[in-house]
Amino acid sequence: MMPPSILGHLSFRFRVPDQPPLPPGTHSLNVLLGLPDERDTLLIVPEGLDTGKPVKLLVMFHGAGGSAERVLPFFREHAEKNKFLLMIPQSTYATWDLTIGGNGPDLEKLDNALSKVNAHFDLDRNHFGFCGFSDGASYSLSIGLSNGETVSHVIALSGGFMNLYVPRGRPLVFIAHSPEDEQLPMDTSGLHHYNELKKAGYNVEFLEFHGRHVIHPHVVEKAMQFYLQRSPDKPR
Repeated sequence: MMPPSILGHLSFRFRVPDQPPLPPGTHSLNVLLGLPDERDTLLIVPEGLDTGKPVKLLVMFHGAGGSAERVLPFFREHAEKNKFLLMIPQSTYATWDLTIGGNGPDLEKLDNALSKVNAHFDLDRNHFGFCGFSDGASYSLSIGLSNGETVSHVIALSGGFMNLYVPRGRPLVFIAHSPEDEQLPMDTSGLHHYNELKKAGYNVEFLEFHGRHVIHPHVVEKAMQFYLQRSPDKPR
């Protein structure tokens, strides 16, 4: 039998926190885990987060050659304003392991980081989302749908591929793509994934926008509305 990680399945499971909540600010999860701080995973804890109830968590995966610092400005304001935890992992190599040759160190780092966050915060199971841009969107789709019994929302902004060995669960899916994308043609990537998932019975929303292959703030705004306003128990 193949190890679950080969199939993209996380070992993470929700649990009751056994450590106090982390204070507001930017936290290095590598440091908290006792790991080297290169290619760190960042956790943003907003000011005024109500830890007396389950809290929302959004995990954001950067694009190829990207970093946490490059995507953080597009999402931090939303986390601060709407009071949700924002976790930004960084790929071990230039892009995510799944893109290069299969699941490996990035999935293990993600597992450890999620477990560490859950040790400090009671997580809202209806707002436990994966989001990504470009190669990060491909990673979000692939890993999110492979763990859909745990992940509630999967958001793909200008993604390329979708690699599913054994999908699980039925998370809500949001796909955004532009017909002017000069790197990843919409018809063979974003729109194709939308049609395939629709046929497979997923609750999936598609946003066609106009612009080049970059993160667009107005698209992020739509994606955050999808994440915050919809939940698996109330899909529309």
